[in-house]
Amino acid sequence: MSREQFIQLVGNEQEALRGFLLALCCGNKDNADDIAQDALVKAYLASAGFVDKGKFRSWLFKIAHNTFLNYKVAQRTFESIDEARIVAGTSNADTKYIHEDLYLALSTLPPKERSAIVLFYLDGYSIREISQITDTSEEAVKKQLSRGRDKLKTRLKL
Repeated sequence: MSREQFIQLVGNEQEALRGFLLALCCGNKDNADDIAQDALVKAYLASAGFVDKGKFRSWLFKIAHNTFLNYKVAQRTFESIDEARIVAGTSNADTKYIHEDLYLALSTLPPKERSAIVLFYLDGYSIREISQITDTSEEAVKKQLSRGRDKLKTRLKL
């Protein structure tokens, strides 16, 4: 893939990638931007090996997902929404979005459950596509979705 092709493909997917990472980072724009930058550098370095077997978006999201899991913010989860609210209220103005409660609830999920929920419900990926992006079995994705939904229902009091 040429540099120009890469730039064009990234341009088409950049907004979706930022939205995906913003949701994974629970509304923290700075962390999402840092991870996006790292993921795009990794994708560019690996672009010569990209074979157009699937969607460029899935390939890029897989790199971004792995970058997110390796990023220190992915390791931080909260026991409750109240704990997340306290930390968010003191450290970050970016959580003042319309979806604040959702982001706070997502921040209480382990990274793999959070990724499955975001990819399935916010980005519209199928279970098969999520299993490819996250390098897990379809059965594992189903379990992550089920656990994540149950936790979100409890935490959002739905």
